[in-house]
Amino acid sequence: MLGKGLKALGVPRSEYIVSTKCGRYREGFDFSAERVTKSIDESLERLQLDYVDIFQCHDIEFGSLDQVVNETIPALQKLKEAGKIRFIGITGLPLEIFTYVLDRVPPGTVDVILSYCHYSINDSTLEDLLPYLKTKGVGVISASPLAMGLLTEFGPPEWHPASPELKSACQAAAVYCKEKGKNISKLAMQYSLSNKDISTVLVGMNSVKQVEENVAAATELALFGKDHETLAEVEAILKPVKNQTWPSGIQRS
Repeated sequence: MLGKGLKALGVPRSEYIVSTKCGRYREGFDFSAERVTKSIDESLERLQLDYVDIFQCHDIEFGSLDQVVNETIPALQKLKEAGKIRFIGITGLPLEIFTYVLDRVPPGTVDVILSYCHYSINDSTLEDLLPYLKTKGVGVISASPLAMGLLTEFGPPEWHPASPELKSACQAAAVYCKEKGKNISKLAMQYSLSNKDISTVLVGMNSVKQVEENVAAATELALFGKDHETLAEVEAILKPVKNQTWPSGIQRS
């Protein structure tokens, strides 16, 4: 669908950035050089493109980090040399996976990391990693500013792995905002967008209305800044669960 849409749009290729992922498939995880190499060809065919801008090795905590370092990333470098990708990225939930990989690959090998659910009102632990990433020359994509639905009026989906305590605190914060005539999602978006050391904030949008709301939130932030009063009140509600996360991937002792 994206490939058809981009073709119909007729915009010069240099005017937009396309990012896709490898390593996680319908049949499970596979970080082998063979599979990720095949993966880019599948993506390019579907997208009807000659190259993607960012190719991310996805949810690497579910595989062997040593395989990612020694096999997957060298395979992605070959794809870069072949002109099929421009930048190499890695993604995942536990923040320690990024330092593990970046400390073991040559400088400049990994261009960008995608972290999610670690820079939002309820969890800002990504902030501690930003100086390290800056020294490594690595760009930062922070995804899920709404904490996968925790910071919304509707609440998270049933499968959300957060603890009952965290879900309850976020629900209380959402109710508080609504009573004040504020929207917790807008507040959360503006909180995440306000850190200048984070290159990109990635948020899911499933309607034109959501796109318009997010653009309005970003515009309002640029013009007037954050709602410091409401933000402080919400942070106080979430303080008992601040920086609480959940397990992800292969648990190592």
